[in-house]
Amino acid sequence: MSDYSPLKGTTGFKRIVNATGYSLAGFKAAFRNEAAFRQVIFLNVILIPITFFLDLSAVEQALMIGVCLLAIIVELFNSALEAVVDRISLERHPLSKNAKDMGSAAQFVTLTIIAVTWALILLR
Repeated sequence: MSDYSPLKGTTGFKRIVNATGYSLAGFKAAFRNEAAFRQVIFLNVILIPITFFLDLSAVEQALMIGVCLLAIIVELFNSALEAVVDRISLERHPLSKNAKDMGSAAQFVTLTIIAVTWALILLR
């Protein structure tokens, strides 16, 4: 028995091209369907350019940009988790609520990390 999944696609360069297409489709779906994702993108559109106008070291700037981008990653995972839960069932269930609440908590922690990182750097 092979460990290879029949659901996996191609290999090599074609896999990279396909994966890029799937990633772009994911960004498009998140932007179109998730208000929270659009809000995180808006936050990044505001905060990231600000870093170029502040008197920061390269490490500070990279850290500030990195934590902003982390919010996008976490929101993509949170949105994916919510979509999977909704796909399984729209019925209200304590485990579904827990899953969605935990995804929201992960994003809350990420936004807190952004606020603390920016405050520590700007108030140094």
